Amino acid sequence: MELLKVNSYLELQEKLKGTERAFLLLYKEGSPQSECALKNLESVEIPADKVVMMKANVGEVRDIHPVYNVSSVPTLLEFNGGEFKNVVKGCNPPDYYRAYIENSLFSSPLAEGEAPQKRVTVYTTPTCTWCNALKAHLRKHGIRFTEVDVASDPNAAEEMVSKSGQRGVPQADIDGEIIVGFDKVRINRILGING
Repeated sequence: MELLKVNSYLELQEKLKGTERAFLLLYKEGSPQSECALKNLESVEIPADKVVMMKANVGEVRDIHPVYNVSSVPTLLEFNGGEFKNVVKGCNPPDYYRAYIENSLFSSPLAEGEAPQKRVTVYTTPTCTWCNALKAHLRKHGIRFTEVDVASDPNAAEEMVSKSGQRGVPQADIDGEIIVGFDKVRINRILGING
């Protein structure tokens, strides 16, 4: 799928008008991680009438990433009804992007009076058993989250350490509150999970 090039924040706002679902990949041309994310995202086939897919090279476009507090690329921004919703960091396999975008297309809107879910990012590595336990716990309770594999994304690993001062995983960032390890009691309290 071809990603539409975006040259400024103003142009992004114009492209978002009237869209139900949209995604913007912030990347840096020449960076191996960014080139990987761009290639994998472009290989995903999603009907153009369902979603708007865009890209912006932060080497040329410097007014988008500060608005969304993006400090490392590649980062995929998700928009719902023109409003910023979520981020996915790093280079992910095409199947991951496909599943993420399809899940976004079929996620149900909030019920009247329902509060939006807190933004949850889980920092993991592929060999971490506690990471899998944390992800399973969140899925069991219907909590949407963004997973960031810090083993394959050095920029994300640096970002994680700068937030917590710790290198160990899992780490969860829940609306800016950092939890190191699988602290089930604290996670449940912050997210309002019973059990």
